[in-house]
Amino acid sequence: MAALLPVVADARKEGRPKVKFTEYRYDFGNVREKGGAVSHDFAFTNTGDGNLLIIDATATCGCTRPAYPKRPIAPGKGGSVKVTYNPLGRPGPIDRTVTVHTNGSPKKVRLKIVGTVIP
Repeated sequence: MAALLPVVADARKEGRPKVKFTEYRYDFGNVREKGGAVSHDFAFTNTGDGNLLIIDATATCGCTRPAYPKRPIAPGKGGSVKVTYNPLGRPGPIDRTVTVHTNGSPKKVRLKIVGTVIP
């Protein structure tokens, strides 16, 4: 049983990452359908005491594309999830969600983009 104690102690030293976004919703307002794709960066900070990993980010629709850092984010450091929306052929309201999966707390974060596509 003593052999297991060092492993547990090392896991505790590792710390727990915690992700905090500066905002969870962004309103693009009015977007021209033929004006090209629009993007927004959702900034975050690792407020925990272990390295944060963004494991994955998925969108509710193929018209929305998230991009996220692939490297670990050290405690106290930050980054952003860039969400790009393509309005072409989609007049009307924008209401999309990007789900970000992390190794920290919370494990899952939902980011939302809204707005209106004007033909």
